Amino acid sequence: MNAKNFLAGLGGAIVLNLLHESLKKRVIVAPRIDLVGEEALQKTLGFFGTKIENKDTLYKATLAGDVISNATYYSMIGNSPDNIWGKAISLGLVAGIGAVVIPKEIGLDEKPVARNTQVKALTVGYYLVGALATAAILTALKSEKQ
Repeated sequence: MNAKNFLAGLGGAIVLNLLHESLKKRVIVAPRIDLVGEEALQKTLGFFGTKIENKDTLYKATLAGDVISNATYYSMIGNSPDNIWGKAISLGLVAGIGAVVIPKEIGLDEKPVARNTQVKALTVGYYLVGALATAAILTALKSEKQ
């Protein structure tokens, strides 16, 4: 993995999480991606016979995993310099649609991200914004290099 791509992906992941965190308790129809992540983490830990008891620790562990996984995912946008914006749009939409569709398919509660059309659209939009932020960072880094 290229360090520049990962750092750009990290920037996109941070933008995604800042957007989510700033809206989740202020906007009634905001997606609650964090709740799906917490449930997924607890179920995964349950397979190993353990769980995280402290809500703050669970929140922090989920947030850390979310930022790292999204940064890694978004870093793929810079794998080749051709059509960065098209790749950002494609990968952002795929991540967002996956965030809406996959929870139900793997036995998680889908309501936090898919309870109505507006929440579904916002969920997809969040991931798209993160991907576009990654593309913007990569473009800025490319411009500085030239």
